[in-house]
Formats: sequence, structure tokens, C-alpha cells
Amino acid sequence: MVKWVIMITVRVERNEDIGAIHLVNRMAFGQEDEAVLVQRIRESSGFIPALSLVAVKDSRVVGHILFSQIHIVTPKEDVAVLSLAPMAVLPEFQNLGIGSQLVNTGLEKCRESGHTIVVVIGHPQYYPRFGFVPAGKKGLDLLFSVPAEAFMVCELLPNALDGIEGTVIYPPEFAEAM
Repeated sequence: MVKWVIMITVRVERNEDIGAIHLVNRMAFGQEDEAVLVQRIRESSGFIPALSLVAVKDSRVVGHILFSQIHIVTPKEDVAVLSLAPMAVLPEFQNLGIGSQLVNTGLEKCRESGHTIVVVIGHPQYYPRFGFVPAGKKGLDLLFSVPAEAFMVCELLPNALDGIEGTVIYPPEFAEAM
């Protein structure tokens, strides 16, 4: 089986991309929840404009990834970390490497911005290739139930989680999408 990778540009979202980002998320997930989640995060204090990225092919937005601030509550402190959610590619452009390009570029931008920890609730067969490991094995848990293998974390800096064990707290914006 040949897996095609097409040439795209990954860049920070612009105001004129907002409608296309909504469409990408709605089409990719087949529902409005993730598209509404993006808008809610965009309006929240956890939104980081430089970490909302789009994949563009021939001037068309075909993919989107968003990293926003969430927290790990430990017995001693609250630790600011990032959530990767959502990541979406238009159905006709899926399985062409666009999602991988978005994740790789996004994680690099997170690293360049000084962030060291990214959490995702996603496909356990997909995210490990980018360095994500089961979060439970790193001493993290959630206040809600998801399959253990779907709750993952990536240390962008080696040993970034050393001494950090606790509960990952997603803000209210995520409530309907979870």
C-alpha cells in the first residue's frame, strides 16, 4: 500500500480562516462538537493564538490543530501544560500525511514557545509516533473516564514530568466535547 504525502503549508491561523477551520472540524468529525470547542477555546483565557495552526493546500484550509493551556493539579501546585485538541483534516485529504505534518509542526512550535508538556486524548495507535505515552504511567489522571490508552502525554523537554504527578484539569470549554 502506497501512502501519499502531499505538499502543504502549515501556518498560524488568521481571522479569515475561522470559517474554514469550523468547516474542517465539522467535516472531519461529522458533528459540530469539535468545531464549537475550537470557538469556545478561542474565546477563553487558555487560547494561545500562535498555537492554532492550519494546513493550507492551494490557498484552501484543509486541516487544523489547536494547542491550548490546561493544568495539572498536584498536591503542591498547579502546573500549566498544553492540550492538543482538536486536530482535524478534511475527509478527502485524510491519510495523506497532513495530520502528521500538523502534529510535528505544532509540537515544534510548542517547544519553541517554551512549553514542555502536551496532553492529548486521542487514538492510541496514532499519537505514540510523535512521542506520546500513556499518561497514567507518568502519574497523571483525569476527573472523567476515558480508555487509559487514549489518555497520553508528551514531554517536549526530557524529564519535564519529573516530580509532577496529579490530575489533568480541562477547563469548562471542553465539557461538551468530552
